[in-house]
Amino acid sequence: MWAGARGSRGIIAAVALRIGGAILVLWAAATATFFAVRLIPGDPAQAFLGGPGSQASAEALARVRAENGFDLPLWQQYLDYLGRLLRGELGTSYSLHAPVSEVVGEQLAGTLELALWSLVIAWIIALGLALWSVAGGPVAARIAAGIEMTAAVLPHFWLGSVLILLFATGLGWLPAIATPDARGIILPALTLAIPLAGFLAQLLREALQEAAAQPFVLTAQARGESAVSVFARHTLRHAAGPAIGLTGWAFGSLMSGAVVVETIFARPGLGRTLVSAVQVRDVPLVIGLTLVAAAAYLVVSVLSDLAERALNPALRIRSEAEAGA
Repeated sequence: MWAGARGSRGIIAAVALRIGGAILVLWAAATATFFAVRLIPGDPAQAFLGGPGSQASAEALARVRAENGFDLPLWQQYLDYLGRLLRGELGTSYSLHAPVSEVVGEQLAGTLELALWSLVIAWIIALGLALWSVAGGPVAARIAAGIEMTAAVLPHFWLGSVLILLFATGLGWLPAIATPDARGIILPALTLAIPLAGFLAQLLREALQEAAAQPFVLTAQARGESAVSVFARHTLRHAAGPAIGLTGWAFGSLMSGAVVVETIFARPGLGRTLVSAVQVRDVPLVIGLTLVAAAAYLVVSVLSDLAERALNPALRIRSEAEAGA
């Protein structure tokens, strides 16, 4: 009972620490985005009134600057901005003239769908490559290692273009531009998943090889457990921990890659909207999109960290020791 209580305290302490770190990361992301967008050439009042091509009068520009605080010192704009964020106010998009929360809500589902499908596909490919490299002998291991290394360094924009030329233009099997049906997500998801799968496969292969030599695996084999049972109950569970722990990083990588992929495939989502917002210097929308993406990454990162602790006994013991101390 006491061990269970210590374990619970360890998990609670770990979660509290991660939440505190997440708050700091969100503040840093909000601050960096605010000042980075302010450095982009252009007048935010001009963006509010339709962009550089608009024929806004000097009086209209002055009125917009006064109403939105654009004429205030930068430090005061920053403090006002932080105050609005603390109240949960993301503001209004300059270019779309709609609440940022509504714009983000409309675009979030598409990006999350793309990221989740990409993550699932990446895991399937990575697991297949890792198992083949471990069980297929030296030749299979060398081939799999070459595939993993090549896949991991493929740029999204190049890979997406190749997939379009092959499966859309050449074979005509899939649409080149994202469509609402299931076929429309295949090429964007593969474009994001393949490089990630190469990285995950390398990590998983090394973890499987390390786990196979652990004493608990040898003990299970000595007890007469079948090879399938040893692999499923011991080797794979131990090896999956580090890879699952990196799922948060992987999700963040997918969210950033979505900026390129959604643009290539003309797919609605946070990434494509972010590109458009940066081009017209839509400060509230850029900041809102960045914060939502950062928050999604942090949530997945905390969940993956907890999953790794659940799978890895060493991490659970460490949490209990820290709680006991």
